Amino acid sequence: MEILGFLLHGFAVALEPQNLLLALIGCAVGTLIGALPGLGPVNGVALLIPLAFNFGLSPTAALILLVSVYYGTMYGGRISSIVLNIPGDEPAMMTTLDGYPMALKGRGGEALGLSAVASFVGATVATIGLTLFAPLLVGFAIRFGPAEYFALFMLAFATIGGVTSGSFTKSLLAACLGLLLGTVGLDPASGVSRYTFGWYELYDGIDFIAALVGLFAISECLLFLEDRHQTTGASRELGSAIPGMRRAGACKATIARGSLIGFIAGVLPGAGASLGSFLSYTLEKRWLGRQGDFGNGDPRGVAAPEAGNNAAAGGALIPMLSLGIPGSGTTAILLALLLSMNITPGPLLFDQQPDMVWGLVAALFIGNVMLLVLNVPLVGLFARVLRAPSWLLMPVVILVAFVGVYSLNNSPFDLYVMLAFGVLGYGLRKLHMPAVPVVLGLLLGGEMEFNLRRALAISGGDWSILVGSGISVGIYAFAATLMVAGLVYAWWIRRTPEAG
Repeated sequence: MEILGFLLHGFAVALEPQNLLLALIGCAVGTLIGALPGLGPVNGVALLIPLAFNFGLSPTAALILLVSVYYGTMYGGRISSIVLNIPGDEPAMMTTLDGYPMALKGRGGEALGLSAVASFVGATVATIGLTLFAPLLVGFAIRFGPAEYFALFMLAFATIGGVTSGSFTKSLLAACLGLLLGTVGLDPASGVSRYTFGWYELYDGIDFIAALVGLFAISECLLFLEDRHQTTGASRELGSAIPGMRRAGACKATIARGSLIGFIAGVLPGAGASLGSFLSYTLEKRWLGRQGDFGNGDPRGVAAPEAGNNAAAGGALIPMLSLGIPGSGTTAILLALLLSMNITPGPLLFDQQPDMVWGLVAALFIGNVMLLVLNVPLVGLFARVLRAPSWLLMPVVILVAFVGVYSLNNSPFDLYVMLAFGVLGYGLRKLHMPAVPVVLGLLLGGEMEFNLRRALAISGGDWSILVGSGISVGIYAFAATLMVAGLVYAWWIRRTPEAG
């Protein structure tokens, strides 16, 4: 009953006219960004963070806007997957396997309608899970001290390979680079400047927002310059989305299984929507065996991954809000937003910022309904946007990035930081190294160092304090299990290419 009371209070916050408008704008913009090949939720949210600052939004309003964009991009990623056979983001990759064959048969609208319903159910299941389980996790996390928090950070980095599709070794190297960048600035204990090279602008460390926009948005534009003939044109008729919505009833068991699998994958730190989408599809294919026509336009091959990746997106918010550990690349960006607003996610967040937390949860329920209503009638509009050439879209991305980052502090130095990280992101992508671990290292490095020093100060320099509690040992064991599972998962993918 207590949770119900908090949720009702959250609806009172979310239904305020400004927050309701921001949720609607975030859902519409997020769907459009998700539909554009190559951008995806991480780039979309990173690109819009400066706008949240520039309009002077409160933390609650800014978080509602950006999480609505997050959910919207998860919805939108399926559009280019089905229409163009080009995944809008990594989790939407599995949708191409049956969505595009349906489009080739003139059933693209049906696939889009079915995927909209599956996405709605998956996201709703995840939001219900967030409502029920996040407060329970908070009650457990209150027992954490600095040694336990250090173990949690180790868990985040031990499972870093699951956040991306790259190799674990490259992900770990990228995370180490992020940790190095996180040491830039004044030493928190002695006040000595570290790696600032005489630039006082770096005394407070590297600006999170400028780094994020550079790593994702600017690097994407640099990659586009390599292929000036790239287009996103599409000319195939889609048909109506209504038959797909009707077919959702026949796929209800598939959607339910995909939602459950995706939610579990999302809650696990480092797993994320990509794993949720993959597991939902492959397990559904194994479950049905020869009963399905997977790979040739089976509607259940669209419903399963869409339910899975949207459920995983919502599940990833649980460790981010309750423990301060991002469960995915996009929640790492949202963590940067909260830290930039001097809000520290963790066990005390639910007590210190109840309006923000429960307003966000209520806004997710409202946003899910908005996304379902928006996505069905606007199928034709989104298809027309996809026909726009990339040479027209990319300059708009650059303009928004420059104006947004400069407006944060009215400092040209932030633009230099953004461009430097854009070049870094471009180099990482050319080397097939993921950028998300760099973000995690940059974001979590300072807190990880602080908790390590605090734990050692309490113990008088005795390192055994790091494994001195059952909670710490359990977290380290869980991290080792997830790491081994990730290596086995990667090995299985290489051995069974037909599964992907």
